[in-house]
Amino acid sequence: MTDSKLTPPTGNPSPVEAIKLKSKGLRGTLAEGMENAITGSIAADDQTVIKFHGSYVQDDRDRRAERELKKLEWAYSYMIRLRLPGGEVSAPQWLGLTKLCNENATGVIKITTRQTIQIHGVVKAKMKPTMQWFKDLGVDTIAACGDVNRNVMAGADPSLSKFHDEVFRFAQSVSEHLLPKTQAFSEIWLDGEKLSGDEPEEDPLYLQHYLPRKFKIGIATPPHNDTDVFTNDIGLISIEENGVFTGFNVAIGGGMGTTHGNTDTYARLATVIGFVPKEKILECCWHIVAVQRDFGNRSDRKFSRLKYTVDRLGVDVYKAEVEKRQGFKFGPEKPYKFIERVDHYGWQEDSNGKHFYTMFVESGRVMDLPNYAVKAALKECAETGFCQFRFTSNQNILLTYIEKKNRSAIEAILAKHGIDHTKFSNIRKDALACVALNTCGLALAEAQRYLPSLITKVEGLLAKHKLENDPFSIRMTGCPNGCARPWAAEIGFIGKALGQYNLYLGGNSTGERLNRLYKESLDEAQILQALDPLFADYAKNRKTGERFGDFIHRTIQIGAAA
Repeated sequence: MTDSKLTPPTGNPSPVEAIKLKSKGLRGTLAEGMENAITGSIAADDQTVIKFHGSYVQDDRDRRAERELKKLEWAYSYMIRLRLPGGEVSAPQWLGLTKLCNENATGVIKITTRQTIQIHGVVKAKMKPTMQWFKDLGVDTIAACGDVNRNVMAGADPSLSKFHDEVFRFAQSVSEHLLPKTQAFSEIWLDGEKLSGDEPEEDPLYLQHYLPRKFKIGIATPPHNDTDVFTNDIGLISIEENGVFTGFNVAIGGGMGTTHGNTDTYARLATVIGFVPKEKILECCWHIVAVQRDFGNRSDRKFSRLKYTVDRLGVDVYKAEVEKRQGFKFGPEKPYKFIERVDHYGWQEDSNGKHFYTMFVESGRVMDLPNYAVKAALKECAETGFCQFRFTSNQNILLTYIEKKNRSAIEAILAKHGIDHTKFSNIRKDALACVALNTCGLALAEAQRYLPSLITKVEGLLAKHKLENDPFSIRMTGCPNGCARPWAAEIGFIGKALGQYNLYLGGNSTGERLNRLYKESLDEAQILQALDPLFADYAKNRKTGERFGDFIHRTIQIGAAA
């Protein structure tokens, strides 16, 4: 008899659940829709199905009014996101991706906050050729979006741990282990073998209805928490014992998304439930996902993430169910300590004598600006064959595995294109922003396009109070879905309406404490007016070595000012 505590929530399944069940293993009518030249969009149900293939239907929201005035269909196109566990690509792959983006998309590659890349502006006629181009490059977009486990993150910087490479490879292993097994992707985009008959395939993990909502996994290697491991549905914290990597502390139930006006929704940091040896971690992740599959909320998608399942069932009940299914107990949590989560810009060296260069990419937008030509520099570096590439969870890029003898050649290319991180303030280099307008259909406000100019004004305030060299964590999203993890920042801006943001304060620098709402619906002038006295107070009254978020947490009763 099933324990009553493990009964799924009652209620009729959401419309998305019906779409998944009748999609014939994520096929829907995508193949037919892609051949329809009358519209740039696809059927409503297929707009859900295509997410599982790594793509969203979008339109240029800057042009909506103009198109409507001319009685034209919106300027539809597609965003495509790659599945790149750990964010790694080779030099030939980077060159191919750059060429593809120039020819089939907007020309701007965007590094996401989940250590992969996405391209925008792919019109329908170029979708299938683009997917086939990805295949030829040895990459794919399967499960980069949708109600499945998405891109698995891992700490990017190999100089921080002697067993970094071993931990890093688990991102690929976990991703492959939890990958949907449907052949729909191959059939639709790559002219693969067709499904025989009308019966949908049943995935061994996801069955026919997949997960109640998206699922995210991050791996961190202490003392570095660049992946914001506690913001993930599953957080894996690698553990070193006596100089040996032995396994992971496992945390469950992290997630950032909320809904404006719905106080029952909330951001949550994951809870550590114990230790698992490295040889058992794939099985453990499988069963954590399977419990969410069976008991997550399929009626109301606002409450369908793992964090709500964990809180509804209780951490101990969820943990016990996972233990029963996997056939072994979690060990006691092992000691660890995080001290930072920022990228280390410039040159680093790993324990094997290989050199790495971390390049600052503002808001993750790979493009050429006057005196700072990121795109051109990366292309020329790739053409040397002297390095590979790795994206970071902070929207930057590492040039990896450079031999000492080749370092000077890379340095010359970087200098030629103005690549020098010392040009930028700490607050700018540590900032994150989601894509938001003009392409994201969920965006209520700007983020990626606007944050750089706001940072300039905040830099002025910091200079006024002689804080310009101090580290601060600022993150901005265009809506409360939380893609840039704003609740885990010292200063978080969450879009409420065009030009207006909710201001959150008091997170810490290691991603182990959420911030709180300070003031609502602020425009730019009000944001600066709110921050100015806080910076003044911080400069005057902080303790030695105290970060801004810790100062706010200690001195201000957040909520009273909202």
